[in-house]
Amino acid sequence: MSEAQKADPGLYDFVPYRNRSKIVWPGGKKVAIWVAPNLEYYEIDPPANPHRKSWTKPHPDVVGYAHRDHSNRVSHWRMADAMSKYGFPGSVSLSVALCQHHPDVVKDANERGWEFFSHGIYNTRYTYGMDEAQERAIIEDSIRTVRDATGQTIRGWLAPALTHTPRTLDLIAEYGLDYTCDLYHDDQPQPVKVQSGKLISIPYSLEVNDHYGFFVYNMSPREYADTLIRQYERLAEEGETSGTVMCIPLHAYLIGQPHRIGPFAEVLRHIAEDGRAWIARAGEIADHYYDHHYAEAAHGA
Repeated sequence: MSEAQKADPGLYDFVPYRNRSKIVWPGGKKVAIWVAPNLEYYEIDPPANPHRKSWTKPHPDVVGYAHRDHSNRVSHWRMADAMSKYGFPGSVSLSVALCQHHPDVVKDANERGWEFFSHGIYNTRYTYGMDEAQERAIIEDSIRTVRDATGQTIRGWLAPALTHTPRTLDLIAEYGLDYTCDLYHDDQPQPVKVQSGKLISIPYSLEVNDHYGFFVYNMSPREYADTLIRQYERLAEEGETSGTVMCIPLHAYLIGQPHRIGPFAEVLRHIAEDGRAWIARAGEIADHYYDHHYAEAAHGA
């Protein structure tokens, strides 16, 4: 085995963007848009993980906990109302413990017709260092808890706090999930190599994630809104050649603050009125890709 082969984790094949078969979205739309609200629960004093601290401050971090709790008390409703006003369903990255801690939030999302996928149990419990039995227990708990709370069967996965083991993708495929949001490598869905079953990656985003926009890049609300519009316009333009995907990942305690929600709502209005966007749920994007493009892409890989 060459050094290059050793360095490649083998999760997917290299397929250059400009040489792929064409993706066509329903109605001839150019870009599939999906909004991913992260409905999360953070423990104020979680058990320590030796690989990563849950809070930068010593536990219990009252400030960090209370800031994020704004999502479930106030800003979820503000964010969700803006999305509903302009016809954007959510595909929820769910800390499944929220089903027990704040069932009203989960009930509201379910009644709006939002889809749920797993973001682990708590966003303060990390996959790093878990053995296979522990990781299986999280997947099984996620499937069971979301089904009991909403009647839905989860189809996708975003690892808690973006933490993984080398077996994560193989396990979620084994349990019948059919998409992962944990690969940030492309602007179109792509087949993922797993030991059994089938799995695709659906483009999620760190670059236009509101966490990165406000916590990492220190954007103003209008700068973040402008970034979303520039992301949309470029992907819609490239979608004339082959359909693209734009994900808008959100955290209500950030985007749902009173001084931020207005510019964000303007983005939703812009996209809804533009006419080039297929406004969809993650599962709908996965279904269309599996039905119309997966076989050719997997065979070509």
